[in-house]
Amino acid sequence: MASCSIEDVLAKAERDEAEKLRSIAVNKELDLEFDPGHLLAFDKNRVDTREFKDNKGEDFLRSLARDNTQLLINEIWKLPTEKVDEVIVAKLPDSTTPLPREKPAPKPKPPTKWEQFAKLKGIQKKKKTNMVWDEVHKEWKRRWGYKRANDDTKEWLIEVPVTADPNEDQFAKRNKAKKERVARNEYNRLKNVARAQKIKVPGIGLAPTSQQSKSELAQAVNVAKISTASVGKFQEKLPKEKTSKNTGKKRKFQPLIGDFGSEKQKQLDLLKVMDSKKPRLDVTKAVNKQMREEDRESAQKSKKSFGKKGRKGNMSGKGKGKGMAGGKGKGKGMAGGKGPKGKGRKPNMKQGKR
Repeated sequence: MASCSIEDVLAKAERDEAEKLRSIAVNKELDLEFDPGHLLAFDKNRVDTREFKDNKGEDFLRSLARDNTQLLINEIWKLPTEKVDEVIVAKLPDSTTPLPREKPAPKPKPPTKWEQFAKLKGIQKKKKTNMVWDEVHKEWKRRWGYKRANDDTKEWLIEVPVTADPNEDQFAKRNKAKKERVARNEYNRLKNVARAQKIKVPGIGLAPTSQQSKSELAQAVNVAKISTASVGKFQEKLPKEKTSKNTGKKRKFQPLIGDFGSEKQKQLDLLKVMDSKKPRLDVTKAVNKQMREEDRESAQKSKKSFGKKGRKGNMSGKGKGKGMAGGKGKGKGMAGGKGPKGKGRKPNMKQGKR
């Protein structure tokens, strides 16, 4: 057994050595199609299924991949080469095979208002260097960011202008001006985005008008109250303050862990409704709908009867038409009416048996 195992090992070593020393020349019935720009090779030769079944599948696929890779490398070495840092590299041409993208190509952003103005006036953007000379420290520093040159925020002394209030805090004034500039830039950015998407600029709180209405002030108060970490839950109310009407409904969700019996019953009821062939009838809803339809029909009939023209004459006045009780007219009269044909006809109460 030991001798057999040694012979097998030696034979495998010889096969491995022969595999490493295989020729770079590979023969194929049909030439491969290459795209060196993407390092692609297309093999259109027929796969021998009998050879695939006789040999192991992995060995067959490994041999096929080795031959095609060798042909691709041979094709790459046919390209022009150059030496870069003591390494020979090949210049790959432009690719000819279009590759699909995972996502669509990004659309170009619409120009901002300043970009449109600069294009109209012919203003060209000049690239500034990142490093500038700092006169105070006598060295080159960054133009922006941390440890930038001419950083006025690090000054411990600020000169008070002649026209300014001597008791005014100049440091706080400068910080406030910076915050206003940041807010203005953010507002302009939102305007550019809204203009590009053709929507109205979103606003929160009071609008910049000369005089605010009562509803606008109430809206601003409500926005300020709910702008807390607890969404206004622990915010105190004034003595005569009314609750805001535009608070909205709070959504309620079922607990993740709770009564499994009720959850099971809900799922069974849902399956029962889905499995039933007959539609589920809500008697109360159907009766209410029928009553509303009857009320609507009766209202329409009453409107039609009210809109028709009545008979001429009235109950007790004189007229030429048919008179009612006590009416003096020339037509036929009902109980007590005097007409040219004598006494009026009395109404017959008995119509006979049905």
